[in-house]
Amino acid sequence: MSNRRVYGMMSVFVLAVLAVFMFSDVAWAAEAKKTVDYGWLSLLPPLVAIVLAFITKEVLLSLFVGVWLGATILNGWNPWSGFFRTFDHYVLRSIVPKDGDTWDAAVIIFSLSLAGMAGVVNRSGGALAIARALAKKAKGVRGGQFFTWLMGLIIFFDDYANTLIVGTTLRPLTDRLRISREKLAFIVDATAAPVASWAIISTWVGYEVGLISKAFKSAHIQGNAYLAFINTIPFRFYSLGMVFMVLMIALLVRDYSSMYRAEVRTRTTGKVLRDGAVPLSSDELTKIGVTDESKQRALNAWIPILTMIIATFVGLWYNGGGMSKPFTFAGIREALGDADSSIVLIWASFLSSAVAILITTAQGVLKIRDAMDAWVGGARSLMIAMMILVLAWSIGSICDDMHTADYVVGIAKGVVSPHLVPTIIFLVAMVISFSTGTSWGTMAILMPIAVPLAHSLGAPLYASMGAVLTGGVFGDHCSPISDTTIMSSMASGCDHIDHVDTQLPYAVSAAIVAIIFGYLPAGYGMGAGISLLLVYLGIYIVVRLFGKKTDYASLGVDYTPDLEMHK
Repeated sequence: MSNRRVYGMMSVFVLAVLAVFMFSDVAWAAEAKKTVDYGWLSLLPPLVAIVLAFITKEVLLSLFVGVWLGATILNGWNPWSGFFRTFDHYVLRSIVPKDGDTWDAAVIIFSLSLAGMAGVVNRSGGALAIARALAKKAKGVRGGQFFTWLMGLIIFFDDYANTLIVGTTLRPLTDRLRISREKLAFIVDATAAPVASWAIISTWVGYEVGLISKAFKSAHIQGNAYLAFINTIPFRFYSLGMVFMVLMIALLVRDYSSMYRAEVRTRTTGKVLRDGAVPLSSDELTKIGVTDESKQRALNAWIPILTMIIATFVGLWYNGGGMSKPFTFAGIREALGDADSSIVLIWASFLSSAVAILITTAQGVLKIRDAMDAWVGGARSLMIAMMILVLAWSIGSICDDMHTADYVVGIAKGVVSPHLVPTIIFLVAMVISFSTGTSWGTMAILMPIAVPLAHSLGAPLYASMGAVLTGGVFGDHCSPISDTTIMSSMASGCDHIDHVDTQLPYAVSAAIVAIIFGYLPAGYGMGAGISLLLVYLGIYIVVRLFGKKTDYASLGVDYTPDLEMHK
């Protein structure tokens, strides 16, 4: 059979299917108008998205199918109408709503601009200069681990930048100090997403604030989404606890489970990798930044970052009418609350981008074309994330139109104790994120349901929101199919399965502590500060109780690191 005939038959078939859909659209659309109470059907779009994400590991496709299914149900079970309404109504209106609200578009612009700034900072070698300065102060195992942890905190504005810069830059140092590649990958991974997710200025903040804003509108909650984001930070018990755990492991020089065995192997034999390990290739990752070390200046990273932070807070104060309010703590707080944070974040991100480009080109570190290429490359790295964000907003609109939250709240009332809502949300987020390997997809699925549920049941709202955001980080941090987990293995030159195997016991320990000492007490009304202190205490007890000393002296190793690389 000729290709022309095959194509002709396919065309006829497609046209026939379209005719059927178009003919049936009238009857199904009329039936859709009669449908008001969708009941359990309102759960199908988010549930299908979750199940497909489990099966396919493709969050983008899964969210699209969820939106399409919801649009199909809302249009009288007409899949053809559902397909078009997915794009011309839900996707389009997620970016340009009918009410003229520019928040969603602002979030996209801000996120891309900040990613562009991060791209310039990386290309200029500014972040690498910070890493090398810290590395010079490390003298032993404790110092090597501590400064690797500290470097992870300093590169807070993006988890990808964190893994690439910290892993590739400090790997020669940790190898000389006989710190295993598994430990390096763990520290890199544990200070990437767990830090970027709650940093007040990062490539994550626009996404998270956008989800919060949509959820607030759906639940008819009045409030500033950016300030709500800040209020959830003390309730990120897993993320904050994990960062603290790395610090305790570094300072106490204690390890347990499979990480202990890896550290003993490296200290006693000098083998940073186990026999038979297959480290992920990281040759491309080592090419970050300019090659001339004399041009790699820490100020080229610090100045844009500080510009972003200062411009954000000054901009919020100014946009919120700070000029006409008393310059007191109460007046400043009121101004911040009245500000349109979406506009301010655009101001700050483009200003910091301009500063990054100007200072690097003025010094001759980068040519203007290279600087612009770096900016575009950084912005381009978030394109998939932005597509996920738009579909996340779309599925939130679907749930809103189908009254999914109302149905869930109706079932939960009298069945789920409001005190257990934060814990349950955290557990569900952990399972979804670990199975799918994505935190952003998990947040997108759960936030539109968690906020109305907590608000209606009278559960602690900020604790519930924090549970969604940090529960999603759990999978991003330790799932073997997570992009940052894979990148941490690559940047650290570690066998990927060894990285997952040695990191998972620590991640599970931190999650258990977060539940027992964090979300359960917070659910019963305990303040965030006290709950967080209890989490830190629990982490310390776990490391102290189960960890064994792994320094040179404790293992009977007579070894003096060669640190000539610093001279």
